Amino acid sequence: MGRTNNMNLTPVEELITEDFGVPGSAERNAYDMECDAFIIGEQLKAERARAGLTQEQLAEKVGSKKSFISRIENGRADIQISTLVKLFHGLGRQVCVRII
Repeated sequence: MGRTNNMNLTPVEELITEDFGVPGSAERNAYDMECDAFIIGEQLKAERARAGLTQEQLAEKVGSKKSFISRIENGRADIQISTLVKLFHGLGRQVCVRII
């Protein structure tokens, strides 16, 4: 492991590679997808709270179920972009997708 800074700390990317494999491997792809789901869930939770809505209120507003909102916020739902857009539009927010 390469410790490249003056505090003798290991870069996060090296730790992730050690635990979940190199980018492109099946295990690493699964890890990356879980991270993305977590980030989306946390963002939805924060925006919902900012809008002053409960999960149930948001679900009703966008024609969904509270349990689905909960699964997204907990990073346990694989959602389509159209669903993501609908949820955030229900919160008065826009979605921007960037490919990097």
